Amino acid sequence: MDIKPVELLAICGSTRIGGNTDQILQYSNEIAIHRGANLSVLNLREYNISPSGTCGDCNYREKACGLTDDMLYIVQMMQKAEGIIYAVPVHGFGMGHLMQMFIERSGVCYLRFERPLTNKVGGAIITGRRYNHQHVHSQIVNNILLNRMILVGSGFPALLHAGQASEVFSDLEGLDSVRRMINRMIDMISAMKHYSQITNHSFLQCEEENERRICENELRRLQAPLV
Repeated sequence: MDIKPVELLAICGSTRIGGNTDQILQYSNEIAIHRGANLSVLNLREYNISPSGTCGDCNYREKACGLTDDMLYIVQMMQKAEGIIYAVPVHGFGMGHLMQMFIERSGVCYLRFERPLTNKVGGAIITGRRYNHQHVHSQIVNNILLNRMILVGSGFPALLHAGQASEVFSDLEGLDSVRRMINRMIDMISAMKHYSQITNHSFLQCEEENERRICENELRRLQAPLV
């Protein structure tokens, strides 16, 4: 049975060219190549991403955002991938601003309508000198789960401690966590593809368009008094 290579997309939220986040994604690519998978890197710094405008209707509009920038293209690239890795540095005890702006715009302006990333396998890589990696990791994980993506446990989270460029390669435990995460993502995607090929069905069914729309029958049941 012919199964095509796994397609991974890494979204890099670092402003620094050749820094630790870039370098760890090069390392990730080597792991993917060794497994026969393809890993493409999309650097947010190379795209035009506008901050949210002043319209104020992001949470209520029923169509995608009207701002003209590169967001739609990036979302389309995510839809084509089978696995998505969010790689971001810690800045000022929080998420680097490029990734923060991207998550806000992509989520409320595009992804919330039909959840097109449903059942894609997600992963997170966090780089930073010393502090608050876990907070940023938790934010990415919540975003992955919000978009109905699949997280595969792989041991310790991929948190890497490094300041100057190339220091990331001194964090051996962090490097091993990245290796385990990439391998588990590839394994999960391969298993899902194999299941779909032999059954001709999606690995996981999801009948609801998004979490904001509740079926009327289900709503009545929830509102009915307990008997």
